[in-house]
Amino acid sequence: MEHFARLLKESWTLVESDRERLSGHFYARLFLLDPELRKLFPAEMSGQGDRLLEAIVTATQTVDDPESFDEYLRALGRDHRKYHVDPEHYATMGVALMDALRSTAGDDWNLEYDQAWRDAYAAISAKMMAGAQDDPNPPFWHGEVLTHERVGPDTAVLTCRALQYPLPWRAGQYVSVEVPRYLPRVWRTYSVANAPNEDNVLEFHVRTPTGAGWLSGALVRRVRPGDLLRLAAPMGSMTLDRSSTRDILAVAGGVGLAPVKALVEELATYNRTRWVHVFYGARRPADLYALPALRELVEAHPWLSVTPACSEDPDFDGEQGAISDVVTRYGPWTNHDCYVSGSARMVRATLRALAEDEVPPSHIRYDTFGNL
Repeated sequence: MEHFARLLKESWTLVESDRERLSGHFYARLFLLDPELRKLFPAEMSGQGDRLLEAIVTATQTVDDPESFDEYLRALGRDHRKYHVDPEHYATMGVALMDALRSTAGDDWNLEYDQAWRDAYAAISAKMMAGAQDDPNPPFWHGEVLTHERVGPDTAVLTCRALQYPLPWRAGQYVSVEVPRYLPRVWRTYSVANAPNEDNVLEFHVRTPTGAGWLSGALVRRVRPGDLLRLAAPMGSMTLDRSSTRDILAVAGGVGLAPVKALVEELATYNRTRWVHVFYGARRPADLYALPALRELVEAHPWLSVTPACSEDPDFDGEQGAISDVVTRYGPWTNHDCYVSGSARMVRATLRALAEDEVPPSHIRYDTFGNL
């Protein structure tokens, strides 16, 4: 297994810097092999290739961790049901993937790499198909938007109710969302911002980045109560370990607060013994949109504390600086369960800070495949 994992990671370095070419070749070959597959994808393919490559990278990086590898790929297979992917499509995708890898890597590609990827894709597709086949839920749920509140020029909080069938999720997980009225066949993942409830209502915190984020832009600026969304199967492992007795550190940046808020809500239903420390950071005070709601939770639960921080406002009446640096000032956190959610940059910085604080990796949970 160690040699196999090394071959996958080593060969990935040959194509990693040319992802655009890799994804372009993959899709061109895929649609040439089966033109009918083009109907399953959005008219504008920008970003779709990145999601494919993210799945490939994650698979190659977790193949030497069989338990995580299995869990992730089964979840990915369940999630891909929303694209109407059938078992026969996996063989076609495998041919297109191998062609794309060989073409992008060039002369440095060898037979060992080729066989490793063939074996890896066989395992990947088998686990994905098994996950899809074993899932009793529908490929996706229809959800009606109940409320929509703009909490900033580029941020909104909205709720929706899953219709027809209960949607089972755990606090800390994320789901894929589609807005068929405005952007059919375009999906993006968003963390659920509340704990499961009997009303089957999910809350989302959405921020649209400048100059990008078509789906986020639609959710922030165009969606209104009464609109219908589509919601795919929940994914993610940033969930609570109820058997743990360790206190909890939760670090959130911007709309990365969503899964942290859900975790706190779940803890509120049973926690009596664990201290929970939430660090909530943003660039400017106006971006701390959820601070009033968090302070209400603090008043209701004596085991909860919230520390806000701003990185770009020297007049902010609170902690100043990057949230990863603020967390370090309050450490050490070696005896805590740690949850981290935010932008990729913020997550990386916080993970580095926790590593320097000698927090065991097994005590840290974060998701790399969600909307961070």
